[in-house]
Amino acid sequence: MDAKHLTVVHQNLNTLLKAKADALPKGFNQTRFLQNCMTVLQDTKDIESVEPKSVARTMLKGAFLGLDFFNKECYAIVYNKKAGNSWIKTLEFQTDYKGEIKLAKKYSINTIKDIYAKLVREGDEFEEGVKDGKQVINFKPKPFNNNKILGAFAVAYYENGSMIYDTMSVEEIESVKKAYAKADKEGKYSKAWIESTGEMYKKTVLRRLCKLIELDFDTIEQKQAFDEGSGMEFKQEGKTDKPKSSLEAEFVEAEYEEVEESETSEVVEE
Repeated sequence: MDAKHLTVVHQNLNTLLKAKADALPKGFNQTRFLQNCMTVLQDTKDIESVEPKSVARTMLKGAFLGLDFFNKECYAIVYNKKAGNSWIKTLEFQTDYKGEIKLAKKYSINTIKDIYAKLVREGDEFEEGVKDGKQVINFKPKPFNNNKILGAFAVAYYENGSMIYDTMSVEEIESVKKAYAKADKEGKYSKAWIESTGEMYKKTVLRRLCKLIELDFDTIEQKQAFDEGSGMEFKQEGKTDKPKSSLEAEFVEAEYEEVEESETSEVVEE
């Protein structure tokens, strides 16, 4: 991203953060968040083709959740999206496996002691069952195992001693991916699916487990950003639609003067 474009994004995001300050997490470090966003965006391919205002809105979703793009707790991914008879580049927000764990621990009503997801490969030992009326799982991975992935599981242990878990085979995960994961006009999935397949497998089963965990977000903006961060689209009656959200409307209604590229030429440092 060139300096002029980066400056526009920086100033628009800075203004949006101030306008939506009440919806940001307690202790939110705006200066560090902005710096980390700019560092990530500098190396984001094709970001110059996305409107600066749209970029700022996408990054704001990470701010609502208190997630860090630089530490890969979430991502800003450029997609080719069909608009009428043409294709345009858009920036989409997605949470990472690490971000999902962070949010589950922070916002679960029933305090979580530990939560994680693991891959199960050929050669690993995995058992699930019921003992004395309680769910149990036993997992013994083979050391340094790079064999074929068979599936993944996620488990949450609560401080009260109870636990919940979920499992998904590779076939189940791939079915979810093909049905709902976002892809560009050439049918290619995001860089996360291509280069971090194992992490996305873990995120998929963890996200499904989180449906069983009662999360209590502080604001509606956090809940909506979390829902939209799944990286999935929901298809109905032959159409592909993103989950309905009032976030876009709220962004538009936030009172601020959008900075145009012609108005500045230097990156503003906080």
